[in-house]
Amino acid sequence: MALQNRVNPKGELYAVSSRGLFMGNKGRLHNQNKEIIRKQATNGWVICALSHKGIKRELMSESYTELFFLDEATALSAGHRPCSDCLRDKFIDFKKRWVDVNNNENTNITTMAEINKFNQKERYNRGEKVTFKENAQNLPSGTFIEIEQNFYLIWQGLKYLWSFDGYKAKSVIKSEEVTVLTPRSFVNVLASGYIPEVHSSIETAY
Repeated sequence: MALQNRVNPKGELYAVSSRGLFMGNKGRLHNQNKEIIRKQATNGWVICALSHKGIKRELMSESYTELFFLDEATALSAGHRPCSDCLRDKFIDFKKRWVDVNNNENTNITTMAEINKFNQKERYNRGEKVTFKENAQNLPSGTFIEIEQNFYLIWQGLKYLWSFDGYKAKSVIKSEEVTVLTPRSFVNVLASGYIPEVHSSIETAY
């Protein structure tokens, strides 16, 4: 029986068999029966490699809840950022870009702890996913949007219908206001040129 630890672009957890390209965590979310009982346990939400230094562990053991994402773009949309250990190069690139594009004359956020705290305000408000509105044609590659309860990845001038198994259909991006799922500060990072890893199914989407 699949555990409830597969994450969609909205950050919701489902029990499906598809694992995806990345894992991650946001603290321990489960009880002793491996049932999800909370939405988060820390504000340091990370994206991790599926394997690292040969480490093996039982899923949903004592320390944290392993979460699985179709790809890095999905994880970013759910509010996670690259791990400073197993995705070190990604982390360094992401953090530098975040600091460069999200500070202004009123802020000087430089540490990961400060970024985590800032990001938390972009994730949930009273238990609900924080989103914002923007014209779809103004959004950079790697951004997730929601249209009529479907999730789409904007990628290289097209939008791709998301599923736990991969990307299904592709279509032209219209000039229309849409609901943006990827946190605003992450969208700024993507707009600066950060390139997330996406699932290979995007190459065969019809």
